[in-house]
Amino acid sequence: MKILSETPLAEKRIAILATDGFEQSELEEPLKALQEAGATVSIVSPKKGQIQGMRHADKGDLFDVDIPLRNAHEQDFDALVLPGGLMNPDELRSTPEAVAWVREFGRSGKPIGAICHGPWILIEAGLVNNRRMTSWPAIQTDVKNAGGIWLDEEVVVDNGIVTSRKPSDIPAFNAKVIEEICEGIHPR
Repeated sequence: MKILSETPLAEKRIAILATDGFEQSELEEPLKALQEAGATVSIVSPKKGQIQGMRHADKGDLFDVDIPLRNAHEQDFDALVLPGGLMNPDELRSTPEAVAWVREFGRSGKPIGAICHGPWILIEAGLVNNRRMTSWPAIQTDVKNAGGIWLDEEVVVDNGIVTSRKPSDIPAFNAKVIEEICEGIHPR
């Protein structure tokens, strides 16, 4: 068994791609876990300034965008996290620059974590075919139609892509994302 230091992600840079309408816990809790593991985490967004979190159907907090998407480069990061919520991934999958950026992460083999509706972006980026994954149950047909193998499990890992269903899965999601980042690049 591999023993990790208290800061296993020291010197790692992680991007969280989000825009207005993300489920707040699905951004905030991975952000905190990654930072506690020693990573430098940046919120990347096609929107400048701040983005609006949601607590289910109610507005949550505003979060500062660290790097506008147009200034972000995949090669500057070691991993990518895609929070869910309903509006956030729908807007991102409709933004060609965001889809292209996610596709580049997929091609690089770097770890990607997506939770809830976050796999919509993976679908749009063409990263789901023949991959085992999970998501919010309402989009399981979308995953299957894109060629994915949908599983109703707390967390599913397939060759560096980590997926989970909902906020209650976040502890398992965070642990697996950190583990995958420690393992590094996965050939795809």
